Amino acid sequence: MTELQVQQATAHSPNVQQMPFWLEKAIAWGHTDTTHTRNDISLHLKRLRDFLQQLLSEISSVSSTTETLNRLPLLGQLLGQLCWNPHVTAEGASRGLLLQCLLALYSEHPSNAVERKANQWIQKVLCHLATDEEDGAAVGLMKHLGVPTKEYHLKVLKKMVTRIQESIGNSRCSVSSTNKGCSCGSIWAASEACVPLITCPEASPLIGALLQQQMTCIREGLSENFLDALHSAYLRCDLLLDEQAVVSLWYQSLPSLEEAVLNLLESATTAGSTPSKVEEQVPKSLLPKACAQHCSVFLVVNDIFRTVLKQNERNERVKNVFQTFTKCFFMELSRLQPQTSASLKAFFPQSPPSLLIPLFTMPSEMPQESLKNHLIWVSSSLQRLTEEEEDEEDSDSSNIRGNHKVFEAWFLLVQCGYWVQVVVQLLVTSGPEDCGPLLWLLTFYHHPTNRWHHRASQLVQAKAAWDHLYSLFSIEAHLLPADHLQSFISLLAPKPQQPSLAPSLTLSLLVNFATFGQLPQSISAEITQKVVHQSGLQDEATRVLSSLRLRLNDRGSFANDRVHLRIEELHNTIKNKCKPDAPSQTDT
Repeated sequence: MTELQVQQATAHSPNVQQMPFWLEKAIAWGHTDTTHTRNDISLHLKRLRDFLQQLLSEISSVSSTTETLNRLPLLGQLLGQLCWNPHVTAEGASRGLLLQCLLALYSEHPSNAVERKANQWIQKVLCHLATDEEDGAAVGLMKHLGVPTKEYHLKVLKKMVTRIQESIGNSRCSVSSTNKGCSCGSIWAASEACVPLITCPEASPLIGALLQQQMTCIREGLSENFLDALHSAYLRCDLLLDEQAVVSLWYQSLPSLEEAVLNLLESATTAGSTPSKVEEQVPKSLLPKACAQHCSVFLVVNDIFRTVLKQNERNERVKNVFQTFTKCFFMELSRLQPQTSASLKAFFPQSPPSLLIPLFTMPSEMPQESLKNHLIWVSSSLQRLTEEEEDEEDSDSSNIRGNHKVFEAWFLLVQCGYWVQVVVQLLVTSGPEDCGPLLWLLTFYHHPTNRWHHRASQLVQAKAAWDHLYSLFSIEAHLLPADHLQSFISLLAPKPQQPSLAPSLTLSLLVNFATFGQLPQSISAEITQKVVHQSGLQDEATRVLSSLRLRLNDRGSFANDRVHLRIEELHNTIKNKCKPDAPSQTDT
């Protein structure tokens, strides 16, 4: 538009012609608070609403805030006077039009100092409407109406929130909406203007509506300032959001999602954490629900887990969190309609496709007599992957690909840790002739990397541990064979010359033999007590027992009352009889 056209438009604009009149009125209304003033406001309110409606149309028709202020130089003064007048803002329709004018004036991408200053001023006006400052005009109005000041401001805020919420609820957007009629700009402006109201409880419905707004346009949606302010307030517990709003926040704010995952890992892997506490913490975190609803969220969370696991290969607490999370994730996924959930391959794009269905099939979904053959097949598949890795060691690039494939297979096995617990249980009833594949799978779970080619050595140690326990818990053994017992305990001691087995592997075997074996409970408890006491692994043994108890409590598990009773007795034995001895006088 040329300068001449602007001058012509300005000359014929009824808004510009009426602006001085309404500004003079607004100033007069703000200077005095008398009966005459209130009557004058009431007399002019309808004409004011009509004028504000024309003003809104004109602001919306101009392409930028700078051009709007050039055409309407008195606009800022007028809106400011009206927004600070409680007699005007107390009337719903007038207040709604004022808010729409402010949002229309807000610059989505301020290009100069004028627009940046205007944005700051608009935020200040909105913040003013949300506060309970007892200015003179407000006090006069409250005295006249007999309403407490704070209650008045809360009503103003609630109506303001409702008005903006209705406006964004009516917004529609499409991928092809690149014209000026697209609603993304107004939604962005609404989110930016909402920043000062983040911690106001009354603004929660508006925040939730903004977060759940479907954004399909190529233009920008919610502002980064809005998402950052939400993230900070949520971390400080200054903001209450419903579950779906939290999920939407994580979906749209990567820093907020990452912070939530790391907080869960930190709280669930502390020294005082137990498997039962983790079972409570993980679903309460809402992260499994968010992952089930949004595949992209799951991929981010799973990538964080992947990185953490690479650095904590032997940390059983970390593994337990991943296993619990995966179980909760699939529970949430099962609650969704099939057409709204992504495919298994989409959630696990890096995992070996042939292992997805076999490992994500729950043990309770299969006949008990088929479990062993199923796990032998899984073991054979994983062995082939590791053999391919070893065959490619001569080529660095190929070796990297092989390591990646083996790690992803192991990561999948860790997430499906319930199958590993079934492996240990089956080893109790397996004979020497058919325990090989199951022992290999158990060893691979606890020692996935082939550092310094020690996998074969660790498998030999695992077989030795199983042999000792097989002899100790033999039905013919009425007395404790001391040599077998001491040999087994020695496997738990660190060995400087060679890598020792992970204590969790040997303790898992011990606990399962004591739970599912045929020896009398008193003898099983005595063996367990001696091993745990001499090895000093009471906490680890308690964790293994707790994990076993949780798995057996799951619906569809193959456990009877005898098994549950033996677990409780073993737990009491470890807790009460394996306490560290009191220091002697000499030690003191």
